[in-house]
Amino acid sequence: MTNSQFQTIVDCSIGKGTKLWSYVNLYGCKIGENCLIGAFVEIQAGVIIGDKVRVQSHSFICDGVTIKDNVFIGHHVVFINDKYPRATNTKGDVITPKDWKLLPITVKEGASVGSNTTILGGLTIGKKALVGAGSVVTKNVPDYAIVAGNPARVIGKVKDS
Repeated sequence: MTNSQFQTIVDCSIGKGTKLWSYVNLYGCKIGENCLIGAFVEIQAGVIIGDKVRVQSHSFICDGVTIKDNVFIGHHVVFINDKYPRATNTKGDVITPKDWKLLPITVKEGASVGSNTTILGGLTIGKKALVGAGSVVTKNVPDYAIVAGNPARVIGKVKDS
């Protein structure tokens, strides 16, 4: 299951054959079989990751994200689950879960998300879609679409092989 030390793994379900590299921080998540989770990755409570998923180093996967089977997540990909992040509420009190709305994100089967991509909350990355490196995804990505840029726009179509 694990390749090294210095990991924080709390209340997680981790499938057979999954490898975790150094300095991962996992809590309350579910990771499928035969996945590879790179160094310095954080996967928060409520995240569900399917089978044969590869998450490269330095990525951040927050609560509300579902990643289906056979997905590639590049280096330093960031998922954002809150449209209006704040440290305190309108009364000046520290934010609690009742003060914000979780915006779930789904990455469908076989999709690939390029390095240094940011994905805003409430979106779906389509089946076998390809998100170019450095993109900022602000809208749903259709199945088999190739998107890139800031904001990410459709620039082509993946040929299913």
